[in-house]
Amino acid sequence: MKYRLPWGELYTNDIETSNIAILGIPFDGAVSNAKGAAEAPDKIRELSRILPPITEEGILLKDFKVYDHENVEINLDWEKYFKSVEKEARALLESDKFCLFLGGDHAVSIPLETAFSKVHRNQKIGVIHFDSHPDIIDTYDGHPWSHACTQRRALELKNIKPEGLTFIGLRSYMEEELEFFEKHPEIKIIGAREVYKKGIEYVLEIVKDRYKNYDKIYITLDIDVLDPAFAPGTGTPEAGGLSTRELIELVREMVLTLPVQAMDIVEVSPRLDSSDITSWAALKIIYEVFGAVYSRSKE
Repeated sequence: MKYRLPWGELYTNDIETSNIAILGIPFDGAVSNAKGAAEAPDKIRELSRILPPITEEGILLKDFKVYDHENVEINLDWEKYFKSVEKEARALLESDKFCLFLGGDHAVSIPLETAFSKVHRNQKIGVIHFDSHPDIIDTYDGHPWSHACTQRRALELKNIKPEGLTFIGLRSYMEEELEFFEKHPEIKIIGAREVYKKGIEYVLEIVKDRYKNYDKIYITLDIDVLDPAFAPGTGTPEAGGLSTRELIELVREMVLTLPVQAMDIVEVSPRLDSSDITSWAALKIIYEVFGAVYSRSKE
């Protein structure tokens, strides 16, 4: 069955009655390799028209509504565009709805995390970053807003501290990043090999304990945290990543049990994909997030 509107039966044009607010950021001007991530928000929406409102465990998402604010209109002036992204994201975050942002390359997380930090400026907030790369370079390709600089910019925000930052799935580093981590041992790294060797329950136990006293959490999910076998459609694939099964379990459990208030999914590149495998993986994760938020609302 194919629905006329994105998100099918879940779609609403009324943010007040929604459970989740979605915003697309079709920007890939900060990539260091292949482009295509700007196409992801609309591709994911296109595929969402096909899915029924049910989780993989058969939970009917009755009365669950998704408000889609569509895309932040592209502006070729990078600085002005990021200001627009921050402004629109902040308005959605201030609605107190769970917010889901669809990138775009990972640089879009810079204005998104800035908006999150400002909205929750008086609260203790944490960031959980799923990725194969740390993205913590100070300047890359001559620019401080590269997709390789995402968390370096986040740590410049007043209420995002190194002890509140956790990386999951890392397996590729630049020398500067290793030096930065050596200076900041309070940043937690759970590499892809550690996830594989010790399992998802081990990861969840660490994360739940680490964030037990936090007020709000932002999850940023670079799809290349997945092994390229599960996500070939991304600009900088790295072998040896998580499986889709592992990632779904980790994200769903975190949304269920931690004060996650917003997340983004970035670096999905439809033009680099095969049979939309990567976009479908992102969409599967999104629907399981829907289910987790729905379950939270019923508690």
